[in-house]
Amino acid sequence: MQITASTASLTVDDVAASQRFFAKHLGYTEQAAAEGFASLTRDDAAMDIVLLARGTEVLPADQRDQRASGLILAFTTTGLEAEEQRLRSEGVDITLPLREEPWGERLFQVTDPNGVIVQFVEWVTPSAPEGA
Repeated sequence: MQITASTASLTVDDVAASQRFFAKHLGYTEQAAAEGFASLTRDDAAMDIVLLARGTEVLPADQRDQRASGLILAFTTTGLEAEEQRLRSEGVDITLPLREEPWGERLFQVTDPNGVIVQFVEWVTPSAPEGA
């Protein structure tokens, strides 16, 4: 098997609100759209995103009323501080401020209008433990 692309398909209450968020703040463009559906892409190697309206009959019956919850859409990026400042200046609520984990992960999170958590990550060499 060869994987040629990656897409996250998210079931949300308001497709248009998430579509505007991903376009305005994260640089996604519409690839295709219809009532209760939007397919978004970027020019770089980031994953594509499909937004489906909760309750849509395209989904199997046991999935129709689920929401994108418990999911973190994570993007590895560079220039993390600048990205956090840009989003903050655009009025995006930073729901988890920039921090660094002991294992070398620097991250912050935002949340879209439908509650989709988007995490931005930059990997660094972990700091040596004190006293080491």
